[in-house]
Amino acid sequence: MLDVSLTREILRLAVPSLGALLAEPIFLLVDAAIVGHLGTAQLAGVGIASTVLATLVGLSVFLAYGTTAAVARALGAGDLGRGLSAGIAGLYLAAGIGVALIVLGLPLAHPVLAAFGAGPDETAYATTFLRWSLLGLPGMLVVLAATGVLRGLQDTRTPLLVAVAGAVVNVALNLLFVLGLGWGVAGSAIGTALTQTAMGAVLVTVVATSSRPHGTSLRPDLGHIRGAGRAGVPLLLRTLTLRLAIIATAVVAARLGVAALAAHQVVMALFNLLALALDALAIAAQALTGKALGEGDGPRVRALTRTLLWWGVGAGLVLTAIFVAGHGLAGSLFTDDPAVRAAIAAGVLVLAVGQPLAGWVFVLDGVLIGAGDGPYLAWAGLLNLVVYLPAVIAVAVWAPDGPAGLAWLWAAFVVAFLGSRSVTLGLRYRRDTWMVLGAARA
Repeated sequence: MLDVSLTREILRLAVPSLGALLAEPIFLLVDAAIVGHLGTAQLAGVGIASTVLATLVGLSVFLAYGTTAAVARALGAGDLGRGLSAGIAGLYLAAGIGVALIVLGLPLAHPVLAAFGAGPDETAYATTFLRWSLLGLPGMLVVLAATGVLRGLQDTRTPLLVAVAGAVVNVALNLLFVLGLGWGVAGSAIGTALTQTAMGAVLVTVVATSSRPHGTSLRPDLGHIRGAGRAGVPLLLRTLTLRLAIIATAVVAARLGVAALAAHQVVMALFNLLALALDALAIAAQALTGKALGEGDGPRVRALTRTLLWWGVGAGLVLTAIFVAGHGLAGSLFTDDPAVRAAIAAGVLVLAVGQPLAGWVFVLDGVLIGAGDGPYLAWAGLLNLVVYLPAVIAVAVWAPDGPAGLAWLWAAFVVAFLGSRSVTLGLRYRRDTWMVLGAARA
């Protein structure tokens, strides 16, 4: 049975989190929509550069996850000053990583983008967009870290408000710079970089204001920053295994023919969209689990997890029903090519069936992140990848081209990858090893 009071707590955090999670896709969609008016080569170039940016930001999500767990546990233990010190260190770490990426990225931008094999015009536009966008990375990563601090404080509304305001400002700046001043793809990148920097500044101000009553120093502490970096390594490895699985899936899709590859891009975009809904529950799981463990309340952690799993699987079932009903129509929204439409329908049907399993996986992943169980998640991620790679290689070798091949590919992703994650996370959940109670995890 669902606990009504726990459900209210979950929704209080999850609903605003979902809105904030939509901010980055909205930024990219706005960039694409405005740049699309400049020409096909410009749009293609921005698409390539956005792939690189999304990878860099995706790998840095540990900045949010790590600070959420640390601050939430300290909040529950009644030692918020210590948690905020860890959060401040995370902000400095984020800014440092962002600056390092600028230093490395500016000279490497063209060689990396040229490796995609696009034409010279597309590569030139991609290089321009990426180089200007890199200047916004410190702000972008600080947004991640500051959002993690606020989630740990059980505040998901402030990141939502900042994200909505940022999306509005981003539209205005991009319209001005690209279409008004005629700066082209550089204008789009500059507008987004300025917006991300401003968002980072606002969130840092909020965190600093929250820290003052607790006497938390805002000065950089190298020891704390190194500690935040060490704590983030396991979560970085966990995220890297996820990205490698997605890359492997795309590589195999490319071997199944042009229609299957085009359809795969659509199905993967839908998967990312569905993941946002389930990720909102995972964020609530991180914040609430960390706080309850800090309070030393093991039974509450178990009750929270059970309620979250109900919501995760239930949300997955709702998504399954929606996408099973509409899988045959999904392709018509993206293409007129019958072969691509058929492949999209096949892939979406398999994706839809896997959503309850995805709900289970996302929730348990969030619970263990909130518990600070990063080392286990890193090792489990490597094991999941070891299980998945033979399955995806088998698809590449034996699956037919076209819709059937794409269906087999997504079946491998759901059964072998999500299935493996459900087993490794479920086995961990059944034990009490991850439930370290008190102010700090050893």
